[in-house]
Amino acid sequence: MTDMNNKTVLVTGASRGIGEATARHFASLGANVVLAARSKEAIEKIAAEITAEGGKATAVQCDVAWHHDVKAAVDMAVDTYGSLDVLINNAGLIDPIARITDSDPEDWSLVVDVNLKGVYYGYHAALPVMQSQGSGTIINISSGAATGALEGWSHYCATKAAVLSLTKCGHKEMAEHGLRIMGLSPGTVATEMQVQIKGSGINPVSQMDPNAHIPPEWVAQGLAYLCGPGGDGWLGQDFSMKTAEGRAALGLPAP
Repeated sequence: MTDMNNKTVLVTGASRGIGEATARHFASLGANVVLAARSKEAIEKIAAEITAEGGKATAVQCDVAWHHDVKAAVDMAVDTYGSLDVLINNAGLIDPIARITDSDPEDWSLVVDVNLKGVYYGYHAALPVMQSQGSGTIINISSGAATGALEGWSHYCATKAAVLSLTKCGHKEMAEHGLRIMGLSPGTVATEMQVQIKGSGINPVSQMDPNAHIPPEWVAQGLAYLCGPGGDGWLGQDFSMKTAEGRAALGLPAP
């Protein structure tokens, strides 16, 4: 189990799904957790529950599509706990799902703002802090869509491909400064996003049995694993939870 005692972890998109499960898991490992999301009421409730259970958590309202919001969240983490040791770039959108000719340009652009620019803004705010510390880990939530094409998912596939490139670029620029940057590709996860995908009725993923999706708590375990020595072999790459090898490393059932 990765020792996260007194490490400060900032999680974007922390109001539900993978983000919420990650915040709760890292707090259970002793981390100081900063939950960032647009839904202020939801993250304040989760932070209060973590604190009531003996953990350390703070909530900050943050829209990752806006750089100043992300910078404010990073500043809060440092001001509150004295450091920023881990950034989990989790916030992401897939809805509305539509074929290119049916898509709305403003909706398509919003996905770029959140899925891609949000990761860049996280880098831009967190990297100087981590570089001054001489250490830090950034994990970007990736997807099989980063290397594949799916009907109706042009916005999601394009942004996840770009995030994978950012993972590679971040590693190339920051490894010499002692920073660890990588991605985690979880496969399909039982979250609200899968409800949206199923409702679209587009492409084979929407036809999957809901029982095939892994719980978000498994993803949280994967993220914690990557924060420890297990992540050293995945710097600048995506760690996949869809493979038997990946699951075995986490002590989880094979696909």
